[in-house]
Amino acid sequence: MATQFFIVSLLISCLLLTTINAEETGFIGSLDRNTLGIKKKDKISHFRFFFHETFSGSDPTTVFVVPSLPQYNSSSSFGAIGVMDNTLTVGPEPTSKVVGRVEALAAAASKTEFNLLIFFNFILTEGKYNGSTITVLGRNRTNLKVREIPVVGGTGKFRFATGYAETNTIFFDPQTRSTIEYNIYVSQHY
Repeated sequence: MATQFFIVSLLISCLLLTTINAEETGFIGSLDRNTLGIKKKDKISHFRFFFHETFSGSDPTTVFVVPSLPQYNSSSSFGAIGVMDNTLTVGPEPTSKVVGRVEALAAAASKTEFNLLIFFNFILTEGKYNGSTITVLGRNRTNLKVREIPVVGGTGKFRFATGYAETNTIFFDPQTRSTIEYNIYVSQHY
């Protein structure tokens, strides 16, 4: 019995010393939710946005900054890289209410089909989410009607955000413009 008490006491002492020593290092420690501005419990929200790309004219909102490799021009556009700064609206019409912007980078990352590696920042400019961002990063399999892409974080009200986005192409003309729908499901935001 004394041996078991000694072993348990030794384990507790080691645990306490490890915790104290770890916190004294300056790079590890407990987090205070209030200090980080986290006062509410986690919640899950659904956001529905449409963004509108313009590929041509005097003020394009999506441009290719690196062309595809010549051998992939017609099949997959492998190697092409584009950047965008598009309006986010509440409806599929370009004239519907603007609620933010999407600033993004996309790369054609498949040699065999037109798939994109995308990095999107959804920047909200309306209501209680004004100034907050949702970040989406992942593979966009453009040959699917609805594509699923992970939410990897955010800023402001979306600190520590996780979740996923479903995207659907409403209209696409590679010479002029497109309209893309995003349904974003975000958890762990405040």
